[in-house]
Amino acid sequence: MDPRVRAFPMDAATQAMYREHGMDPVTLESDVTTAMTFLHYVLPSPPFVSSRAALSAAFLPPQDDGGGVDRISGLPEELLRNIVSRLPAKDGARTAALSCRWRRVWLSTPLVLVDADLLPAGCGSSLRVERAHAQRVESAITHILDAHPGPFRFVHLISCHMQETPGLLARWLQLLAVKGVRELMLVNRPWPLDMALPATFFGMATLTRLYLGTLAFPNTADLPRGVSFPHLRELGLLGMAIVNRDMDFVLARSPVLEILCIQANVLLKWLSLVSRSLRCVQIIEGIDLNIVVKNAPNLERVIIWTSSARDGLHRIVKIGHAPALSLLGYLEPARHLLEIGNTIIKAGTKPSPSTTVPSVKILSLRVCFGVRNDAKMLPSFLRCFPNVERLHLESNETDEPTGKVNNKFWHEAGDIECIQSHLKLMVFYAFRGERGELSFLKFVLESARMLTKLVIVFCKGSFASMDEANSKVKPLFDARWASRGCSLVLFESPLETGDDKWVLNFERGSDFSTTDPFAWLHHL
Repeated sequence: MDPRVRAFPMDAATQAMYREHGMDPVTLESDVTTAMTFLHYVLPSPPFVSSRAALSAAFLPPQDDGGGVDRISGLPEELLRNIVSRLPAKDGARTAALSCRWRRVWLSTPLVLVDADLLPAGCGSSLRVERAHAQRVESAITHILDAHPGPFRFVHLISCHMQETPGLLARWLQLLAVKGVRELMLVNRPWPLDMALPATFFGMATLTRLYLGTLAFPNTADLPRGVSFPHLRELGLLGMAIVNRDMDFVLARSPVLEILCIQANVLLKWLSLVSRSLRCVQIIEGIDLNIVVKNAPNLERVIIWTSSARDGLHRIVKIGHAPALSLLGYLEPARHLLEIGNTIIKAGTKPSPSTTVPSVKILSLRVCFGVRNDAKMLPSFLRCFPNVERLHLESNETDEPTGKVNNKFWHEAGDIECIQSHLKLMVFYAFRGERGELSFLKFVLESARMLTKLVIVFCKGSFASMDEANSKVKPLFDARWASRGCSLVLFESPLETGDDKWVLNFERGSDFSTTDPFAWLHHL
């Protein structure tokens, strides 16, 4: 197992504290380990360094006469810096002991510092062993940060027990601020769950990329006016305790921020997007989160991979001024209250310039076709995006169907412009062959004049054989297709029901060279 996501043992005092609050420490440890595993899926990987590199590899073996020739040291310093930058941090630091020239090379190389590279191989997961290894790693990190003048190209601190040494993290962040850090990934280990991020964090004005995990964000109310992140282009807040005011502060003080990722931040109830630079927002497990796009003229993508509401109530997704928004999803009628401008979209809402977002070309929805109220909202949601060309629909399952959804239901819903006039590709996920699913697919095939491909995907194990799956879609060929050039593709997903597609798709979401990050199937 990756040492970064192995089990997270508590000490006796921490276990007693959670028991006093009515929580089972064993269950909590298991849940946190699972959560941290998902968090590490989101963290950007470190730049390539060779874990197999050894210092002796930089020197040729002795010649036949017994003499050794160091030919590597004669290379230009730029090339030597490239060599050092590809070594693990501990080996890179050791090159400084080879000679004065190598020390000069190490000191002038923008470093990649990954704390996991400092862990011994095969380290155990007991609390005593964890702490012993953590102390060695922390000592090595402190030495490197003290000795190297910077800048630090990439710093990955996700394996340390920083709460064991009060003030250590604050010192590290201050050193990184003074010496210049460009990319920082900082994750609490995670006990305690509410460990505070030191205020020295706000001194790191050189940051271009920042990911923070399982920390309590500091109060921004009393910070000086000049505090800002003038070069920050990518920000990830993963399992953070951050409130609305502090989130607003970060966005306002990051004038070139383009990419924002938020994962399971339980204290954040309203994400208010006011930014002239923001291009992509990704939400993973937005717990009780309302999303309001107020003024984001360059925002191209809003992706809500997963969301939940602990009280069972709908959460708002509001689209205000976002003229560049071209990709949106996953919207869920069962969980989201969609608001366009100042109009809350309801079943039967008529389209108008004030209730539509014509810039959206790629849309993803999750719908429970067995729940009539969900199905009734689907046409209204679709009418808000009249120019959609690529539609991804995921069929959610229900144990308690409510009402019949048949062909008559969809035809009585009326015209839907995007389906009739613009839709070219539709991908239907988690197909089970239910009546409501088939009736909607028939409606699309009979209405979509521009449709060139309908892809129907069923989860692994949903049907006993491909023959059974084919028999489920056979009724679709009885419909009168509006597009003669449309093809239907049916196949089995490698994922089972309930598997998280975002794990496969997340990196594609903020990759602007990928036109459609929802199209995780390779031939779409």
